[in-house]
Amino acid sequence: MANSATAARRSAIYLLDQVLGEGRLLSECLAAGALDRLGPEDRARAQRLASETLRGLERADRLLDNHLNRTPALTVHNALRLGTVELCNGEAAHGVVNSMVEIISRSRKHGRLKGLVNAVLRKVAAEGPEAWPKMRVPRLPDWLRDPLTMAWGADAVAGMEQAHFAGAPLDLTLKPGATNPSGDVLATGSFRLQDAGQVSTLPGYKAGDWWVQDAAAALPVRVLAPKAGENVLDLCAAPGGKTMQLAVAGADVTALDVSEARMERVRENLQRTGLTAKVIVGDALEHEGQYDAILLDAPCSATGTIRRHPDLPFAKDGSEFGGLIELQTQMLAHAWGLLKPGGRLVYCTCSLLPDEGEVQIEEALEMYPDMSVDRDAVNIAGVDTDWMTEEGGLRLRPDYWADQGGMDGFYIACLNKSA
Repeated sequence: MANSATAARRSAIYLLDQVLGEGRLLSECLAAGALDRLGPEDRARAQRLASETLRGLERADRLLDNHLNRTPALTVHNALRLGTVELCNGEAAHGVVNSMVEIISRSRKHGRLKGLVNAVLRKVAAEGPEAWPKMRVPRLPDWLRDPLTMAWGADAVAGMEQAHFAGAPLDLTLKPGATNPSGDVLATGSFRLQDAGQVSTLPGYKAGDWWVQDAAAALPVRVLAPKAGENVLDLCAAPGGKTMQLAVAGADVTALDVSEARMERVRENLQRTGLTAKVIVGDALEHEGQYDAILLDAPCSATGTIRRHPDLPFAKDGSEFGGLIELQTQMLAHAWGLLKPGGRLVYCTCSLLPDEGEVQIEEALEMYPDMSVDRDAVNIAGVDTDWMTEEGGLRLRPDYWADQGGMDGFYIACLNKSA
């Protein structure tokens, strides 16, 4: 057990090195096989430890600053950070300290610092658990906090940061008639599990009764309201949650995404759930055809998903925002050309930035005379009227449903094309 725990911690430190040193997202590291040598439980543990450390990084660094004369090499620093987070969240000091000392002692570059690791973590074990809950909720970096504060106000951003720090429960979308695996039913129809454990072991997983999908991410398809027999295009479809929602409704679904690896996951999910869709790997800007309805989940900053992806604020710096906003404009324009007269298109992004949501729709309405916003489409079960925006869309934020575990940040609008 001790060796297994140490292996998971060593892998978690590697993940932290990649995020904080190389600017890589955890998803990129996992896709590249960073945890493939570990068994399923240790893979889950390594990923959890890395995520928890990133969520609590500000607190960990403040505690460590009291015991460090200068910042050590990144790997050693990350071992100390990980150890600090574990100690302050109730892990036994003996196991944590010994693991971190062993990991650093086996490093050719940093082995000489094992004594430092031992001394610092023992001090943290004595003082940290009491100090930890008294510290402020970790804040977003300024490159993201500043524009969000400008858009939503300081109180709202503080609420988002609280949601990010708390992390996210597991939300499921169930097939009609499937049994709820002991979760709470949310107002919008999703099922929420607070302590889910390993997803593949939950009742109904192998039978394909449900799929993992944040409650906010499940709403765009409900806004689109697909009908049986409709020819529907799911643009930027991976990982496939919305594709499966469309298929369950009986639509004739075409799922398109540029990534072969991500589309393989869509195929696997469709097979597991017994649902059918036409899966195409290709560039959305080059796709041709005519459709009754289109769902465009446009590439975006993903700033609405930080409660589930705490690596994002550390791996990015906002420099890609301009390019993403331009791409969204191009994709919306192309998708509009693929929509039949009298059809409808749902545009959505998992972003908290108005430039990727509200502003895109305001500008599109000025550009396309045959476009109108369907305000009634967003008025669906469980949606608070306070979430509805001036131009007719839906704005979701992590600080909503705070007492239930929050939700991802999303923007959603339904656009009708005149006949």
